[in-house]
Amino acid sequence: MADSPSTQEATGSEGQQRKSTPPAFWRFKIALSTILTIKVILELAVTFGYPNALVDEIQGASDSALLMVMVMEGRGQIHRTDISPLLGALEDTGHHGIATDVRAWSLEYLDINPGKEQKPKKSLELSSFGRFKIALSTALREQTIQNLGALFEYPRALMDEIRNAKNSALLMTMHMEERGQIQPADISPLLTALKDLRLHGVASDVEDQFNEHLRITGKMAAFIEELKETCHTLYDKIQPIPYIKEKLYSVDKVFIEVGMEHCDSRGSWKTLSSYRGIFSVAKGTSRIQVIEGEPGYGKSTLALQLVYDWCNEVSDSPFCKPDILIFLNLRQLGGITSIIDAIEQFLLPRDSSVERLDVEQLLSNRDIRILVIFDAYDEYPDQHIEDTFVTQILKEKMLRHVDVLLTTRSSCIPPACGSRTGCIRLTGFDEGAREQYVRKAVTGDDEEVQRILEQLNTNPILRDICQAPLFSVMYAHVAHEEEEFHNIRSVTGFFEYMIDCLHSHAQNKVSDYKREQLQMFADNHHELDKLAFDSLTGANQQILWDKEVLIKKFGAEFYGLYTDIGILVEEEVINRSRGAKRAQSIQYRTEVHFYHKLFCEWFAACHLAERVTSFQALFRNFCKRVNPYDLQFVYRFACGINPAAAKRIIKLVQKKPDGDKFAVLCALEQEENTEDVLSTLRDLVSRNVYIRENDTRLLQRTTVQLLELASQKEIPVTCLTLDQCIDKFDVTTSSMVLTSGLSLPGVSSVMRLKVTESGNMSEDKYFQVLAFVKECRDTNEVSFDGCVLPVTIPTERIDHSLITRNVKVSCCSDNKVEFNLRSGKLESKTELPADVYINSRDTVAKQASTIMQLMVASADKIPITKVWLYGSFSSVDSDGLSLVLHSGLCLPRLSSLQKLLILTEEGREVTVDEWTGILNYTKHCQPLKEFLMVCCLLPWLDNNPTNLGIDGVVWDPVCDVGVYILQSGRWQGRDDDQVLTRKAYASLVKKFREEYSYTDWQNQRRANRE
Repeated sequence: MADSPSTQEATGSEGQQRKSTPPAFWRFKIALSTILTIKVILELAVTFGYPNALVDEIQGASDSALLMVMVMEGRGQIHRTDISPLLGALEDTGHHGIATDVRAWSLEYLDINPGKEQKPKKSLELSSFGRFKIALSTALREQTIQNLGALFEYPRALMDEIRNAKNSALLMTMHMEERGQIQPADISPLLTALKDLRLHGVASDVEDQFNEHLRITGKMAAFIEELKETCHTLYDKIQPIPYIKEKLYSVDKVFIEVGMEHCDSRGSWKTLSSYRGIFSVAKGTSRIQVIEGEPGYGKSTLALQLVYDWCNEVSDSPFCKPDILIFLNLRQLGGITSIIDAIEQFLLPRDSSVERLDVEQLLSNRDIRILVIFDAYDEYPDQHIEDTFVTQILKEKMLRHVDVLLTTRSSCIPPACGSRTGCIRLTGFDEGAREQYVRKAVTGDDEEVQRILEQLNTNPILRDICQAPLFSVMYAHVAHEEEEFHNIRSVTGFFEYMIDCLHSHAQNKVSDYKREQLQMFADNHHELDKLAFDSLTGANQQILWDKEVLIKKFGAEFYGLYTDIGILVEEEVINRSRGAKRAQSIQYRTEVHFYHKLFCEWFAACHLAERVTSFQALFRNFCKRVNPYDLQFVYRFACGINPAAAKRIIKLVQKKPDGDKFAVLCALEQEENTEDVLSTLRDLVSRNVYIRENDTRLLQRTTVQLLELASQKEIPVTCLTLDQCIDKFDVTTSSMVLTSGLSLPGVSSVMRLKVTESGNMSEDKYFQVLAFVKECRDTNEVSFDGCVLPVTIPTERIDHSLITRNVKVSCCSDNKVEFNLRSGKLESKTELPADVYINSRDTVAKQASTIMQLMVASADKIPITKVWLYGSFSSVDSDGLSLVLHSGLCLPRLSSLQKLLILTEEGREVTVDEWTGILNYTKHCQPLKEFLMVCCLLPWLDNNPTNLGIDGVVWDPVCDVGVYILQSGRWQGRDDDQVLTRKAYASLVKKFREEYSYTDWQNQRRANRE
């Protein structure tokens, strides 16, 4: 552990009294400032999300460390009773040693009980008071500091320390705070001292700065209080199912974590364990996070949970940290031109004490941590308008210092966001989450929980539908009331049953006469269907209506039924005219919207299904205006409601990009195997059918159903592609188990099977694929794409029926390599060229095909003249027997290779371990005659290996410093035979880094040094 800086305890004059607590916290802060390097400061600033202007100010200060300590204190990251935010940030940024020292100092100096959980102290004055202290330090001149020290009777040793500090004014400010001469609510001791010193001008300026701090603090406190009151009404009235109005839930009582993934810098989706990591996965680089998900996947519920965390200062949630949280439902913001208008209209009460100018100043204050949540971008009426305030914020053209979180459907991602935008994807409920919800929000009775879950698990289709949290929640509550649940075979069937339950619930409470009237309204809702259809297909989606307009349109009784059962929801909002005084201009109006957008899509689908066959112009216009993926359930529901409509809809969506996948979902909404359904099925399987790893379980389940139906009806399936989704072959059930856990039985009518995998396929997995092919009776060809197959396999493990059926095994789409099942060997169908290239720009399939051709040539002892790795080399595997490419493929050792050239990315610096591994690889590639490393910087080694068995190892850094040959373990110039000395190597390194200073490798190297 590092020693804390020595602190000289000097005594002052007799009777000196301190006006604050002992200086233990001050000693901790001084100790902390001694170990904060610029690199650590910048990483902490990024982790804490400091505004760029503040980071620049800290970096440019004469004593950056001391200023950083003050800022962290001002923002609540360190406090005399809690430093957990700082410790967490140090661990997150990899500074474990510093964290250990800081933790030890905290036990020595601070009032912290390590065995007791500390709840962060949140003070609204912190950011503003921190700014005041920085302003104060700029006003204190050296003589003023000395005079104040004398007046406050500071010990001489302390004054010497202040005088000799890098920034004596900052240190003086810290001491005055520690000793109580300045406090967030009172600086009268300082003002009195300044006046006693006849520094009236300085006193006046300091007092003005302090009054500004008090004004900001007061307005901020009032603003936050009013925001929390409004937010409380939002998260405290959750209805899990529409008709449950007698019992509303707070969001924390029903919220269950859904599956989540985040998109990394390479575009790959990685699992995110909790919503608490939404911003931390970005490592400070993303100020905007887009949360996407399919309809009903819990996006809005998640947003309300974040609001709950902020309002209630949930200590283990990062969403308690913002000073201000603005939650805006974009569905309501049609026609609103500024965020200030939106806040005034939807978040502030009628008698708000916060003026418009106050809100503007608070939002523009870069010292205040602000999080803006835009909920339901897919329902935003103005999303197609370029210059709305929402678009400007997302493009980072305004309020660049605020954090933004936006929720939207996966099909409706904003077209243009700023460069600092991250993406989170919701993947729904798994079995554990479903059980957790039932126990938390439905019933605590173990037997009832098991009954509800068993009923769900006995219906695989229903279980996959309930991957969507909305459907799972609705099912759980209805199943709790119904002993026997309807046999659901499609999403349409599920939704239709749910709406029937809503109506039945209402009818059970009224007389027989009234029940007949309600049933009539339940059966006849044409006006509501048309309203929903028109609202979704208009130029701008507008799914909010005025209550009086709907009563006039539907009639009071119809309107009353649909609001009573919860399909339509009323919401009272402020209707404030602009430009008038607040007290005179506020009026309230009642807006009406559907319980969930899916209900709007259901009724729109009813309208489409009824008219699609007779009103062809309406259907054509609908298809032109509405992308199937934007409103997929309108299409799917319509197919389930009207089979005649389904045929026309499916024919249309097949023409759209990636339409086959969507067509499968539409086709299986039809629960009866009519001739129309079979005709649609024939059309679907006449082209490539895909099962992909990133497909939802529902889509995978639907595709498996489609294949099983085709097999039962003996309808030929032209090609089935299994894309990165194979887990294992289950011999007990003769089926392929997918990575999702679903089973795909052998499909007898599949003509061709295509398997897409990544990396080098193991022998066991290869045989598992062949075992599945055996179960597919009509399959005459299997192809592998994107992976490298074994060169040989034991022929005794190959099932003889595959040979009898003359099953062809091809590798990659270029057909340059095939696998001979009779011999158990890979065979190349083309001759190798003299120069073989594996380029980073090649597709993975092309790289795999080239590698397999090389492997075949090596196995057959055919000379391989030259192999060039152009930017494709990544690393060497642990045993040094394979070169790993950036694509994830491996190039194994080649026993007939004569010359190897590795051209790295420009500016790359090869590490000692990498260079040792490369040389070990070349040693195993005998009889390799020549090996070249180009465009990189190799490490300095006092003694390179000398027993490689290679005539020429050549290194060309390509930076005008010459070419070098490895001779007797040392590099020497190829042209001048001069041995490369350590001094010459240092000069080479400098030249190399200058030459390639613009490259990603060098940028990363500099960032790591900082």
